[in-house]
Amino acid sequence: MAARKPNFPDSKEMRPRPAARSVPVKHSIGPFGVLVRIAAVLLLGWIGGFVWFSQTLPGPAPLALKTDAVVVLTGGAGRLQRGLQVLEARAARRMLVSGVGRDTTRRQLALAAGIAKKRLDTTDLGYEAVDTRSNAEETARWVAKNDFRIIRLVTSSGHMRRSMLELTRVLPPAVEVVPDGVPVPPQLSSIASEYSKYLLRRVALASGAA
Repeated sequence: MAARKPNFPDSKEMRPRPAARSVPVKHSIGPFGVLVRIAAVLLLGWIGGFVWFSQTLPGPAPLALKTDAVVVLTGGAGRLQRGLQVLEARAARRMLVSGVGRDTTRRQLALAAGIAKKRLDTTDLGYEAVDTRSNAEETARWVAKNDFRIIRLVTSSGHMRRSMLELTRVLPPAVEVVPDGVPVPPQLSSIASEYSKYLLRRVALASGAA
């Protein structure tokens, strides 16, 4: 009887089979996820810009710098006093106080500021402005009327960039504006508010809004 040959598996059967490739599953983040990511990017941008804004607030300009006039925007402590310092240092010939109440006279303004009325003899009161935008428009009319070529702008440090933005928008390019920021005690909420208003106004102007 013939001997039976051992039954070895075919060499092809002995080869290891390649592991099955796993197909990556794509997870859709969905509209809500997109909104979250956009909000996160905007928030990071806002925080970075806020750090820049708060660390580079404009300060006072040197009194040795001569200008034709000084413009004081009402609404904050120390602004009128700074404008008077500018006049008395002969750094400007005339002053505009923009945004004064319609019934306010020089005498009443002097009493409120605790100064002699005579110190306001070279001061004009602007009654038409009610916000930063109308402050700029009132100032532009006053500048054109008096044919000034270089003016000093006095407002709080946090308010300065938005004020400069509005003022340079309505003034002729030939008119130079010197920022003279009045330092105020640092308050996170007020600086954040001013920064947000500044950003919104820049976006509005960039989009073509007046």
